[in-house]
Parts: sequence; C-alpha cells; structure tokens
Amino acid sequence: MFMIFGKPAPLLFGQLLLGIINGSFYAMLSLGLAVIFGLLNIINFAHGALFMVGAFVTWGLLTYLGIDYWGALICAPIIVGGFGLLLERVFIRHIYKLDILYGLLLTFGMAELLQGLFTNYFGSSGVSYNAPDILNGVVNLGFMYMPVYRGFVIAASVIICGVVWFLIEKTRLGALLRAATENPTLVQSFGVNVPRLIALTFAGGVGLAGFAGVLAAPLYSVNPDMGSDLINTVFAVVVIGGMGSIGGAIITGFGLGIIEGMTKVFYPPGSAVVVFVVMVIVLLSRPAGLFGKVA
Repeated sequence: MFMIFGKPAPLLFGQLLLGIINGSFYAMLSLGLAVIFGLLNIINFAHGALFMVGAFVTWGLLTYLGIDYWGALICAPIIVGGFGLLLERVFIRHIYKLDILYGLLLTFGMAELLQGLFTNYFGSSGVSYNAPDILNGVVNLGFMYMPVYRGFVIAASVIICGVVWFLIEKTRLGALLRAATENPTLVQSFGVNVPRLIALTFAGGVGLAGFAGVLAAPLYSVNPDMGSDLINTVFAVVVIGGMGSIGGAIITGFGLGIIEGMTKVFYPPGSAVVVFVVMVIVLLSRPAGLFGKVA
C-alpha cells in the first residue's frame, strides 16, 4: 500500500477531504458571524441555532411542500434570512448602542430558546434528509474516490464565500455598509436608509447560516443539537482569523478544517482540541487575530 509520512495514502487523503468539508462549514458559518460582528458589532451566539433552523427548513420544504433540494437551496436561506430580519427588527436593533455583552447574552438566549423548541417538537434524534440523485455516487480522482455530494459542498462553499467577500470588500454596496456602521448620520444625509441597510446586513449574515444548513442536511443528521456542536469551533475560527475580518474568516475556516483533519491522522486524541490550541497560540502572539486590525 502506498504510504505518505508513514500513513496509508487512502487514510491521509480521506481525512484531508473530511477536513476540507468541515472547513467549508467553518468558513461559511464564521463568514456570517464576521459579517454581523464586523459591520454591526453584534456577537451573534444564535448563529449555530440558525444553521440548525436552515437544515430543518430544508427538511420541512421537502416533507410538507414537496420542494426538492434545489428549490430548498434557494428558498431556505431566504426563509432563514427573513426570520433573522424579524429578530433584528424586534430585538437586535434595540441593543446596537449598548455594550457588546448585551448582544451576546440576547443571542445566547435566542439560541437556547430555538434549540429547546426544536428539541421539544422533533426530539433529540432528529430527522434524515437525502441528497438529490444527481449528486449521489463517487468520482475517481486517481488517488482517491470522492463522493459527488461532498465535492459539491466544497465547490458551493468556495463560490458563496468568494461572492460575499467580493460584495463587501470590492463593491459600492460594501463601502456603504462599512460607512453606515462607522458614521450612520453622514451616510443617512446622502439619502441612504441606514436602519434598513443594517437590518438587511443582519438578515444576510443569518441567511449564510441558513445556506450552510441546507448543505449540511444530507451530510449530517438534521437534529436540534447540530448547531451547538459547531458553534464553539466556529467562534474559535472567527477569533483566530480576526474578529470582523471577512477574508480572515474564510481562510481560517478552511485552514483549520484541514488542520483538524490531519490531526485525526497523526494524533487522533488531539483532533477535538487542536482548533482551540491554535486559538491560544494565535492570541498569545497576535491578540487581534491573524487578519485582524490592531487597535
């Protein structure tokens, strides 16, 4: 059997693929967190719960409305984003000028409420959702076999992350968003509806969590705990990349997914904590994160 670094090649490549897939979800979820924090200064602890809601909405669209996966890929992020817009209008907008801790506590309460409601209705075991037939099967890459759906998840994540980065960093809309958070009075004087812009920004960040939930539905058991299992790691990714750094969230998400996957090959017991070890090392050497701005 072909060996690499003393390990069987299929094992190494399999864990590398798993790491990239996990990194895809880390990148999408941390990107949504970075958008909300970087532009609105809100630590959205409900992000994992909204990821879970996205997966359940996907299942619900198929089960109750007969909408297939491709329809859910469009509808579910819009539905979750609309729910995020409702949360922003009813709750979040009242705490923008308060200490950042209030936002963390409020969204933590939202997360616990959502998880409790879904657990009460669906139970802890959750439900299953299958990938569309066209994305079933495997592709022979020569050095390994890659499931088609997992390749699709990676490609979709890269495309979405790239589009969001471009919109925020390279377009007039992104410039308006950044300006509105730094000097809303000045931006409003140019005829821009700042409250609406801020609300839509929050909804967009939440919609990213919903999109990730759609992609996750065929891969994992759709259950109320699926968001809480990820959120701690995703917050670590955001901290390592730099709070509010859009590019940092994307790069760090994929990078840490790969590091976690490789750790499972060379030292499996450390795979559960390697992300947090990296976070400690980075914060000790660069408190603002790898891509964060030093105050």
